[in-house]
Amino acid sequence: MEIDAVSLTAVTKSFGAVRAVDGLTLAIPQGRTVALLGPNGAGKSTTIGMLLGLVPPDSGKVALFGLDPAQAVRQSLAGAMPQEGGLIPRVTVGELLTFVAGTYRAPLPLGQVLALAQMTGMDNRRVDRLSGGQAQRVRFAMALVGDPGLIVLDEPTAALDVEARRQFWSGMRTLAGRGKTILFSTHYLDEADEQADRVVVIDRGRVVADGTSAEIKKVVALTTVSLTASGEVSWLGGLPGVRRLEVRGDRVQLRSDDPDATVMALARAGAVRDLEVTPADLEDAFVALTAKETV
Repeated sequence: MEIDAVSLTAVTKSFGAVRAVDGLTLAIPQGRTVALLGPNGAGKSTTIGMLLGLVPPDSGKVALFGLDPAQAVRQSLAGAMPQEGGLIPRVTVGELLTFVAGTYRAPLPLGQVLALAQMTGMDNRRVDRLSGGQAQRVRFAMALVGDPGLIVLDEPTAALDVEARRQFWSGMRTLAGRGKTILFSTHYLDEADEQADRVVVIDRGRVVADGTSAEIKKVVALTTVSLTASGEVSWLGGLPGVRRLEVRGDRVQLRSDDPDATVMALARAGAVRDLEVTPADLEDAFVALTAKETV
């Protein structure tokens, strides 16, 4: 039986009176690409810190490939790319990566690391003269040098432009094709939708959704049925399936959990005018899952 790349069991972590992670349980098999989503303060960074052995849990168990996280990192089983972090100044990219490679038993060749990080030909550039996006690629390259089985990425494309993001995910797909396990957090929900084969949403330190992007959208989010209407429109909120009504100019948007029933009711009422049905996207699901209750 294959050991999971990541295993968290009933993990908790508090900072003073704040419970950052609250009984979180999560298992990620080897070879999967998983997006970790959540609003600010949801516990993502704390969870990643515990995965890498940087933050000790108050209770529960954390394991990487069946080992204590610190031990797994020492054995080059896990590599990480933080969202931010200083780089050694006054050295070249090649010198920095060669230094990091020297800390591992069987590092990848420098040329291969540079190619995966989209930095071929930049090994002689000084680290302190790189752009923000280029520095982000260096952090990514550092995470790859040890050829880890698990790659943990915290907001990996935050400083990249559209083309650089495209190239980055091309490299990620190459690594995934080699059987690497990839866990990444991101605020770009389109990246999670397109690149991850599994999406985990956490909020207030707990898992609130776990599945494929399509599964989460289907179960949680609402389809938008929009039409052109005039006069009194509040009655539309009472149609079958409608959970929310929004008016934007002469367009009415009906958020429905049963769009077929909503459209049929509109047809019977003779209110089908400029009708448009828009399936829910991952952003809709994310908002529904993490919406804070109001008093």
